[in-house]
Amino acid sequence: MAKMLDMIRSLYAHQAWADSKVFAAISAHEAAAADEALRATLHHIVLVQRGFLALFLKRPFDYAAEMRVPATLAELEHVFRDTHTEEIAFVNLAQDAELTEILEVPYFPGARLAKGEVHLQVVMHSQHHRGQCAARLRALGGTPPTVDFIVWLKDRPAAWS
Repeated sequence: MAKMLDMIRSLYAHQAWADSKVFAAISAHEAAAADEALRATLHHIVLVQRGFLALFLKRPFDYAAEMRVPATLAELEHVFRDTHTEEIAFVNLAQDAELTEILEVPYFPGARLAKGEVHLQVVMHSQHHRGQCAARLRALGGTPPTVDFIVWLKDRPAAWS
């Protein structure tokens, strides 16, 4: 079994790959690519990823600016790619001792959680909403991709390929 930090790194790499697969499936289906509900859910995923990344990096987060949903799916995909690049760089430099650092989570007043727990929240939250995207894509007549962690583990494919 991998160390916790190794597992977190794997989960972030999987997240980038899974998000890229969801984008590819949505982009390939005209009705899904134009669907505002899907774009809103995708935006929510990356908004949360970016919010927690700002928390980890101890940098300001302009919530009002970040709340603006990009006008196109292509713009939104660009935000995802940039966010994943930064997240993966961050977790790749992380040290084991950092996982027990306690964070005040401003998005949940009173929440004081270990950084390792917050990392798990980020990837689990994203997985939950990817499931919503898959259901919406299917409802629009598209075919959702298989983005199970175990599928990614088998070959560890790169994201956005």
